[in-house]
Amino acid sequence: MLFNVNPIGCNADSMLSSETEDERHTRRWLSGLDVLAIRSFRLFLGARLLANLAVQMQSVAVGWQVYTLTGDVLDLGLVGLAQFLPFVVLVLVAGQVADRHDRRVILALCFAVELSCALLLLAYSVMGPTNVWPVFGILALFGAARAFAMPTGQAMVINLVPAEKFGHAVAISSSMYHLAVIAGPVLGGLLYLAGPSVVYALVAGLFVVSVLFTLAIRLERRPASAQEPVSWRGLSEGLRYVWSRPEVLGAITLDLFAVLFGGATAMLPAYARDVLHIGPAGLGALRMAPAIGAAAISLALALRPIGRHVGSWMFGGVAVYGGMTIVFGLSTHAALSFVALAIMGAGDMVSVYIRHLLVQLATPDAIRGRVSAVNAVFIGASNELGEFESGVTARWFGLVPSVVLGGIATLLVTAAAMRAFPSVRRMDTFPAAAHDRLRD
Repeated sequence: MLFNVNPIGCNADSMLSSETEDERHTRRWLSGLDVLAIRSFRLFLGARLLANLAVQMQSVAVGWQVYTLTGDVLDLGLVGLAQFLPFVVLVLVAGQVADRHDRRVILALCFAVELSCALLLLAYSVMGPTNVWPVFGILALFGAARAFAMPTGQAMVINLVPAEKFGHAVAISSSMYHLAVIAGPVLGGLLYLAGPSVVYALVAGLFVVSVLFTLAIRLERRPASAQEPVSWRGLSEGLRYVWSRPEVLGAITLDLFAVLFGGATAMLPAYARDVLHIGPAGLGALRMAPAIGAAAISLALALRPIGRHVGSWMFGGVAVYGGMTIVFGLSTHAALSFVALAIMGAGDMVSVYIRHLLVQLATPDAIRGRVSAVNAVFIGASNELGEFESGVTARWFGLVPSVVLGGIATLLVTAAAMRAFPSVRRMDTFPAAAHDRLRD
């Protein structure tokens, strides 16, 4: 048995005792899908699915377009940096805004801004670009929208489903996200063969539907305190909360530094063109590989959530991520590279799942947006800043050495974090507030 599930209580109906193991697993799986009966949750999933699909398609087109125009791996890093700088400046403010105002409206506005960015990229492509700097400006605006969308979206899920079903909702939402990451890069890579303008036009259309779906969501009325003005004390509440919870601090710190040094995905356009020689369609396949591994683990988690040895699972997942980064960096065969990326995604998903439950379930709703914003800073730093770090090290040491060194650094960070956060390493179950809500 891969994951531990809370056992059925001794007072369960006597008929349950006669169930076979397969029937019991099927019943639990169907019980987890009950959240799909909630209309607002379905609309949220649809909006996020289409928006993430659009983002993944856009990422493939931007990466290939930029690298084709300049041939410089540093520019691939600048793609991440352009999104990270406005993100890190605004995300803490965004977390307090998410706690003070209607999260549905905020998320819809974010999708609208991302729609505007897609239209700007479309106009840029139609004009026959020769300079990549306008792309970085557009991506900065995109990063600003993500700064508000990420904590808002994370904080919304638990408002849409019963608390006892939140673990299932997280797994289903993660599955939808990774479905978009699987399909988006492939679709974007294939459509890019017809030109980047085709990709950006479809991206814009997907964002339009996401806005409409989000506006159709119905949330409970926010409390009166939601109208309090933004203040430094309010902004710092999320930081103080994270600092006071060693298990949360350890989990997100581990993710920050591990993915920061192991950001091989930023170099995929260069690998696809210069190492594996597989073109934009092949690039799309490489970008979807981590999502395939992550989606498989998401489905397993939806059926059998992790209930024991939580710390070991988290550190093990990050170690697998680092090891497979090294394999990917050394690979010169497309099939092996694809498999390595898929296993990377599987390892990362375990860590992401544990961290998300720790952050969301144990956090009061009144500050959930701000705590999600702190979590988003760590995620944004590890992803976008990690892309910039990968571009810089690729310029300094060369493409392949930079990825291999990143994987080694991830393994060293994992070992260091196990020593720095012994309570996280020894964590057997989720904290009481989170663990109790996972029970069916």
